[in-house]
Amino acid sequence: MNVMTPETRAMDLDTRFGRVIAVSGTRVVGLIDPQSPAKAPRVGELVKIVTANSTVFGFVTALSIDHPAANGAQELRRVELELVGEIDHRANGNAVFQRGVATYPSLDDPLLPAMGDDLRRVFTRPGRTEDGARIGSLHQDPSIPAVIVPGELLGKHFAVLGTTGAGKSCAITTILRAILGQHQAAHIVILDPHNEYATAFPGQAEIVTPEDLELPYWLLNFEELREMVIGTGSPQPDADAVILNQVVTQAKRNMAPDPEAALAITVDTPLPYRLSDVAKIIDAALGKLDRPADMAAYHRIKERFQHMQQDRRLAFMFPGGGSVTALQGLITRDNMAKILGRLFRVPVAGKPVTVLDTSGVPAEILNVVVSLLCRMSFDFALWNEQKAPVLLVCEEAHRYAPEDERAGFEPTKRALSRIAKEGRKYGVSLCLISQRPSELATTVLSQCGTIFALRMTSQKDQAFLAAALPESSHGLMGELPSLRNGQAIAVGEGVALPTQIDFDRLADEHQPRSRTAPFATAWQQDQLGAEDLTEIVRRWRHQD
Repeated sequence: MNVMTPETRAMDLDTRFGRVIAVSGTRVVGLIDPQSPAKAPRVGELVKIVTANSTVFGFVTALSIDHPAANGAQELRRVELELVGEIDHRANGNAVFQRGVATYPSLDDPLLPAMGDDLRRVFTRPGRTEDGARIGSLHQDPSIPAVIVPGELLGKHFAVLGTTGAGKSCAITTILRAILGQHQAAHIVILDPHNEYATAFPGQAEIVTPEDLELPYWLLNFEELREMVIGTGSPQPDADAVILNQVVTQAKRNMAPDPEAALAITVDTPLPYRLSDVAKIIDAALGKLDRPADMAAYHRIKERFQHMQQDRRLAFMFPGGGSVTALQGLITRDNMAKILGRLFRVPVAGKPVTVLDTSGVPAEILNVVVSLLCRMSFDFALWNEQKAPVLLVCEEAHRYAPEDERAGFEPTKRALSRIAKEGRKYGVSLCLISQRPSELATTVLSQCGTIFALRMTSQKDQAFLAAALPESSHGLMGELPSLRNGQAIAVGEGVALPTQIDFDRLADEHQPRSRTAPFATAWQQDQLGAEDLTEIVRRWRHQD
């Protein structure tokens, strides 16, 4: 019953544990009655204040005792609250919980614990129960499910943050599996730098490894190609960049069906081109030069292309590599549609998740690959006109979008920033995962409408996160250092109200693969012998 009657009000008052003694905006101070049979609340718990016309709810942010006495006599015990919302009982049948407070408590209004029915009314959105997906339970009352609303969660991006070992991989797996339980035709791409998620979605995921990944070089835009071909080691990077632009543009235009179509092609057009044409264009230019100083840049670019194609680690980008003559003989195929279909699950065919294992991608080009994947995610969502919205899950997000302008790869940061700022308009959602949120670009993290904060012990990370969250959540942030594995503070649009939740435990067959080395067991006895070193050297040299 939603109407506050004298009978229900009297029943509530029987459980009060204190009264209001100060009100300042959304902050309330209460005095705890030591004679009350009701249990005093703990920090982080939700309590309610009964007013004449409403029930106001607030989180406990602090507890204190004024003038502590040795025997407990004459002590004043205080509780501090941060108000978060109310139920207006004058609305009769429409009396539902709403964020924000219109009717503030008065002095001497009673403080009461929020019980099961209260918590259900607060944390269950009316009319939205069917949209909710369970991910765990409320820490305050385990009988009440912790629910996310996928539409709100994905429409405004979200982040999973916490120190190493706090349970981020299990948390994101739980969230994604909850979403997949209601959306079998999803399109989820996970950038997996540690090869953790291949076991988390049995039968539902397309596992893409460096051995069968296909991202041909011609999909790179000029900034990404420049990073790979020129990098930071060139003595004249700007001069090399001009030549690289001219050579690649001409090679792409050579593939055009007619001169008019060639004029519309730029260096950034995702169009196949032959590396043999690159070599021929460079050789033709060298034949017209007579000064060695002018030839050096052309030789550097040609040698770099040859080196990349001979690198077995880059076979996913330069197929047919490994031989000196492969640069001339490579056959170029326009298989962009096939690549997009596999990466973004079109058609879904029972596998709505793509796990992209990037653990075997060379570190020096990992940023380029991530930049390409992020940019392709945005462009795919843009050009399919929201018919197949995409969720991009970015592990180790601080590596690709760092706050430090001197760190990272600028095109990658720009691609992630574009998704964060504009993605929801075009149908691409972003999930950021990081153990060092203070190193993550503020412009990217601030776009996340929902944050799941797991245990966080670094003061710097806590301060950074507190600055990014609404003021009503600050009281809960004090819980971060003491959270157990699998617990989180959930804040934002995807959850009904900021609260501490306990994630559901995953079944063994859905657990992400732990990447922690087994030091304790491996050091019990020798695991390798001298004969094993030969095989190790062979694999090392051949990148096998």
